[in-house]
Amino acid sequence: ISSSKASSSRFDPDFGTATQAIRAIKAGVISSRELTKHVFRRIKKHNEKINAFVTLNEEQALKRACKADNSLATGKLWGPLHGLPILVKDQFLTAALRTTCGFPELADYIPQENAVAVGRLLAAGAIIVGKTNTPIGASDIQTYNKITGTTNNPWDVSKTSGGSTGGGAAALAAGMGFLELGADLAGSIRTPSNFCGVCGHKPSLHV
Repeated sequence: ISSSKASSSRFDPDFGTATQAIRAIKAGVISSRELTKHVFRRIKKHNEKINAFVTLNEEQALKRACKADNSLATGKLWGPLHGLPILVKDQFLTAALRTTCGFPELADYIPQENAVAVGRLLAAGAIIVGKTNTPIGASDIQTYNKITGTTNNPWDVSKTSGGSTGGGAAALAAGMGFLELGADLAGSIRTPSNFCGVCGHKPSLHV
């Protein structure tokens, strides 16, 4: 899932697109660390009402962002997502970062390895800001579980964000990240993207 705001010649750290953010980092308009800190400031300001996140990764994200900046300064590019702050649905394993998938039994589960998709995003240079909320088992068209509670629609917090990638869609719509790794079997990316007004894509298998 990604922000679908129109592009502009001047990068907007609140609602700029992922492509614009990457270009701004590479061009030195903003550092990865500055942009990551900005994302966390927005999370602290807006997440209380929206409740999009299960777990934040602030300390490690800022350390990795600093390394991304140092690497870029020496001319070394990690990959196409170099230094970009992203979000990961709490369905995907993240090494040393809590993964619950909404199950109370997994409230304190910390995996030792990354899911394949997470590993590929990290290899491409991304910075994981945190894990976003999902219904239990990622199997509902709303986003609620007993660990984190309900994720609200950022346009109207009395309404649902959809599901099951509701935390990610709500966070992106509120400018709390630039890309979300979601998952979709029967609309789990497409439904919350529609409800929250962002762009969600379910890729075809084996293509």
